[in-house]
Amino acid sequence: MKQTKLEIILDELLSLFYPITCAACGNSLHRNEEILCTFCNYQLPKTNFHLDPDNILAQVFWGRVNLERVGALYFFTKTGKVQHLLHQLKYKKRKDVGCYLGRLYGSELIKSGLFDSVACIIPVPLHPDKQRKRGYNQSEVFAAGLAEAMNIPVDTASLIRTVASESQTRKSRFSRWKNVGDIFAVTDEASLRDKHVLLVDDVITTGATIEACAMRLLEVAGTRVSVAAIACAIH
Repeated sequence: MKQTKLEIILDELLSLFYPITCAACGNSLHRNEEILCTFCNYQLPKTNFHLDPDNILAQVFWGRVNLERVGALYFFTKTGKVQHLLHQLKYKKRKDVGCYLGRLYGSELIKSGLFDSVACIIPVPLHPDKQRKRGYNQSEVFAAGLAEAMNIPVDTASLIRTVASESQTRKSRFSRWKNVGDIFAVTDEASLRDKHVLLVDDVITTGATIEACAMRLLEVAGTRVSVAAIACAIH
């Protein structure tokens, strides 16, 4: 519904006292901007990996696990705007950020035509104790946005985390792989059989978590796995 002049004036007055800011750079959002300012929407470092089946992120998994497609919306760098964006989602309870980015990336995945056969979306699960403490799973929120844009259901029940692993932040690649190597389980093979699954996470660093999840999913007969993330630390 179109705003009246009075409503526009009231919105602008409210923004002076309670400014809505860009989740990436912190600058005030103008009217008709959502989550990201126009500058960040165009200038954040997009990977465009979803357009190239043999991109450098996909190559990280070659010889490790058989994935159909691998993509990430942005490149991740420490202290950069993408890190700030993920921080808002993960620690500041900004679920709206995850949904927005999911819708944004979902529309790009559809345009690429490379993800057309995906039948369901599975977010990398958190352990129930950790999810209760945080209040939500950031990957699940991103998955919800993807599902809305792609018109594909989200499955949060068929893959679970059975062990509360330690933080991955300061671990080496081998330590990360050991830390998640045997902590995921498939609960409902029948629901996944012969399906193309889109496995999603917030950020991919070494790929150890994605690899561990994908290996469990691929144990189900006929299952194929593709991957999508908000960001990756692979350059």
